[in-house]
Amino acid sequence: MDPLSALRDYTMRGELDKIVRVNDEFWFGSDYVFPCSAKTAYRSKQGNLYTLETLVYFLLNANAKFTEYLQNALSHGVPAITFIDRKPLLDYLSGKLSSTDSIVFPLPEQPPPQQQQQSHQPTPQHQQQNLNLNADLDSEYRPEDPGLVDSYDKGMAEKAGNGKEEDYLSLIYAIERPFKDRESLLECKNRDFYSVLVASTTRGEERQRIESQQRKDGLVAKNRLMGADDRGIIGYGDDVGGYDSGSKPKMHLKGGKMGEGVPIILVPSAFQTLITIYNVKEFLEDGVYIPADVKVKQMKGPKPECVTVQKKFGADRNRVMTAYEVRDKPSALKAEDWDRVVAVFVLGKEWQFKDWPFKDHVEIFNKSE
Repeated sequence: MDPLSALRDYTMRGELDKIVRVNDEFWFGSDYVFPCSAKTAYRSKQGNLYTLETLVYFLLNANAKFTEYLQNALSHGVPAITFIDRKPLLDYLSGKLSSTDSIVFPLPEQPPPQQQQQSHQPTPQHQQQNLNLNADLDSEYRPEDPGLVDSYDKGMAEKAGNGKEEDYLSLIYAIERPFKDRESLLECKNRDFYSVLVASTTRGEERQRIESQQRKDGLVAKNRLMGADDRGIIGYGDDVGGYDSGSKPKMHLKGGKMGEGVPIILVPSAFQTLITIYNVKEFLEDGVYIPADVKVKQMKGPKPECVTVQKKFGADRNRVMTAYEVRDKPSALKAEDWDRVVAVFVLGKEWQFKDWPFKDHVEIFNKSE
């Protein structure tokens, strides 16, 4: 019987403990004796035949993590199996697979197995050595054992000293070659990157056009604000932070209606609300909340009908000034003015919406924020 068949037979019967190593031989109970370096009929994915020593060591450590198995195999000087061979090999030896394409027959010429005689039975000394070896292996496979790393380092040092074992990972890294890199991909044939250049250029031009339009809109809004006194729109004074009273708002401007194109924000007219026409300017421009009664005390003149709020948007290099009109009398708005309403501050009470041209709250929040 060949070594692989004998090992599979003992594995399926659960008699791996009867396989004893004596010097450079494996004794299969009282049935067979094979050299440890005997090649088996199982061929790896890399094309070489696994030795009996490799397969026995793998079966004794089949329940260990593969990384731990590799470390311990290296420290004991035993050639390891590959990761891709692990599962099919274990399934075949345990009997889950009846056959596999990795089996190669006939085997290379090697000494025939020796039938053990009574005189070849393992001595008590050999059996004790085998038990000690298994006990050492079991102790080394425990992840919590701090000696695991030391034994691995020791094995690496011995390997470097005697030069008998190969560092398989180093061999793999040494023959690795890059298949493709960034330059080869860009220089490959039948590839046209002109469409990428066109798309990138078009995107940049569109972004510049939008930024230019925003700056133009901001300039138009600034020019409208410069005529705020003539239009009757009230703003805050810079000296005391209060209101400047102006003349009664005029309904017509040169070239168009008052506030044409300027967004409108509505606030509640009730004095007890948190945001009113008195304190909305500091809140929207600077993010500072000042109680309405404090602003009333600082106010000059009567209550304003409209407050202008300016807000900057965009990056520091291309910041655009946007102007808004804040009002608290929806009843004074015309139909075309409602098209310019972009945001509202509401209490949620029904009476607040009685003069609004919307049928319900859903329509209000769909058309404004």
